[in-house]
Amino acid sequence: MIRELFLSSRPLSWINTAFPFAAAYLLATREVDVALVVGTLFFLVPYNLAMYGVNDVFDYASDLANPRKGGVEGALLEPAHHRTVLLTAALSCLPFVVALVIFGSPASWAVLAVSLFAVVAYSAPPFRFKEVPFLDSLTSSIHFTSPALYGLVLGGGDLDRGALTVLAAFLLWGMASHAFGAVQDVVPDREGGIASIATVLGAARTTWFALAAWFAAGVLMLTTGSPGAWAALLALPYLWAAAPFARVSDADSARANRGWRHFLWINYAAGFVVTMILIVFAMQTA
Repeated sequence: MIRELFLSSRPLSWINTAFPFAAAYLLATREVDVALVVGTLFFLVPYNLAMYGVNDVFDYASDLANPRKGGVEGALLEPAHHRTVLLTAALSCLPFVVALVIFGSPASWAVLAVSLFAVVAYSAPPFRFKEVPFLDSLTSSIHFTSPALYGLVLGGGDLDRGALTVLAAFLLWGMASHAFGAVQDVVPDREGGIASIATVLGAARTTWFALAAWFAAGVLMLTTGSPGAWAALLALPYLWAAAPFARVSDADSARANRGWRHFLWINYAAGFVVTMILIVFAMQTA
């Protein structure tokens, strides 16, 4: 059970939600406090267990036909464990959410509420946004963008033009990432009766959508000025990873998993570069 909970939380992706919150909060407050620690821990593990655990429970039928499931890319949960996963996810989130509500303001409560709603609504009925093409990519991106927005609002930061541009670029990055990730699952999703951006557009056109969104994210970052504009270069490795699959057929779409595996490690390298850029920005604005 512990192993299944661990796999369900997608440990390779923990940093993708914890880092945006911590970075935004630190830039807003310029200090390390209890709210930073609590929020970072929340977005590191409980948030991911809720997001991916709910997904693994309600996607069980289609996951049976998906060869990627059962490892680091997602647990194949036994039905007998579904209730335990949902209960553990809820209980692990509860104390953190209560603490963050105490630390926050009405504005931060609203952002946190939207973030948590997106976590549940993506996979759980009656919403199942993951089965609404394009809304699936948008909701998935909110999973990663909302922690950054929440960190900024919780820390009392300004939502000025620069911040909104960075958040918009991040949103496009998340939509591209979800869309490209969906390409490899076209066949099992169709067999499981699940609609997605990739099952509707097809593998090749979805890859082109992802390429366009990553490119647009890079263009947006160019408008932020130094040092943020340097982050535009980070679009290049994602374009490199996905471009070889721009003509992949639906029947052969599982090959895109090779590009997706590159994507998982590119995230870590990109995260390092973003950290350096944020450090430079913090020094310039100190």
